[in-house]
Amino acid sequence: MPAYDELLEHAPKINQQLARYGVKFGLYKNGTFNERLFPFDAIPRTIKPTTWDYLSQGLAQRVDALNAYLRDLYGPKEAIREGIVPEDFAFMSSGYLPQCEGIVPPKGIYSHISGIDLVEGENDEWFVLEDNLRIPSGASYPLIARELCRRCDATTFLRAPLVDNRDYGTRLRAVLDNVNTGGINVVLTPGRFNAAYFEHAYLAEKAGATLAEPSELFVDDERLYYRNATSDQLVGAVYRRLSDEFLDPLCFRSDSLIGVPNLMSAYRAGNVAIVNAPGNGGADDKGIYYFVPKMVEYYLGEKPILQNAPTYLPFYPDDMAYVQDHADTLVIKDVAEAGGYGVVFGSSLEPGKLDELKALIRREPRRFIAQEVVDFLCLPTLVDGSIVPRKADLRAFVLSGKKTTVWPSGLTRYSREEGSAIVNSSQGGGFKDTWVLYR
Repeated sequence: MPAYDELLEHAPKINQQLARYGVKFGLYKNGTFNERLFPFDAIPRTIKPTTWDYLSQGLAQRVDALNAYLRDLYGPKEAIREGIVPEDFAFMSSGYLPQCEGIVPPKGIYSHISGIDLVEGENDEWFVLEDNLRIPSGASYPLIARELCRRCDATTFLRAPLVDNRDYGTRLRAVLDNVNTGGINVVLTPGRFNAAYFEHAYLAEKAGATLAEPSELFVDDERLYYRNATSDQLVGAVYRRLSDEFLDPLCFRSDSLIGVPNLMSAYRAGNVAIVNAPGNGGADDKGIYYFVPKMVEYYLGEKPILQNAPTYLPFYPDDMAYVQDHADTLVIKDVAEAGGYGVVFGSSLEPGKLDELKALIRREPRRFIAQEVVDFLCLPTLVDGSIVPRKADLRAFVLSGKKTTVWPSGLTRYSREEGSAIVNSSQGGGFKDTWVLYR
């Protein structure tokens, strides 16, 4: 394993530099939203070459199947007719948008940048916990962390046999260029008060794209333009960093003040690419996750390389009975929630509260999934001057352009609280760099 002792000596300086760059994340806790610095741990996660080969093949396979499902969901619906995904289950998803029916995005790609969350169990066994196909965040954090680590301790990176991760901006630009309909690439941000504004600005710079707020964009004759000081520029691809419902007030929420009126009309006409495509929530709903292994077999004719965590759908009577009998040992998740919200460990509930949850599941079976608790690995983590074990996951970034590739890095998130398995940034977790080794 590569040495990182010198990096630990520089850890305070690295975090100071991250603070100067404004590497922040929104934290919602106890009913209050606060913006805070995203804590960085200088001890990296390391992944062996053979493990990375296995993961990257499985991740690319999974994202290809999910893109195929989205083309089918908003098109012919063959998998739904054949029962691969039940009709009621597909269209009851809160992420399914009827406004996107019949729209085929440029090159037929829906999820251009996918964030797939995995955990490592015992015996080098990996499980996919979640697919993020809407606006997955986090690639900028390991990117800038390694850049700052190199500045503080270049010798460690000269000695360590790790794959260089500095090409993410080039990969992102290639994805945007691949679907660009003619014009400039734009990163659409809600503005500097957004909790992830640092990432929006940083990735725009790395990808050579124009950072734009909604007020700087307008649609004329079903084409999208960017206003600047001298002239209006045609936009060919928008890497949007705001949720579907706020994209276009004339199509979705009429009270949205951060959308671009008629953006969806330009998109429907095929005159601009939206990255990621609106409506992707129809495939990354936590309930739809249950069917992804079947999608791999149905659309690709292959056996899934990566496996889901053992999952039960109360939507099905047999699964409902199992969940009711074993709720005290399961993790219950609200399918419409994200960022670590709506996750309940049955073992943490008092009997009365557990009975209330079971009753709610019986009333609203489509709203929940249940999973076996995966005892995933702890990683050594520097906390208050001591190296201690903390639970950690991995968000891998899969980019779909001319072909599907996996960025040889990723966002490793860890829990800062002893014994906690909640690692999400929005729940107070920190992050590490992810070193993919080449030998």
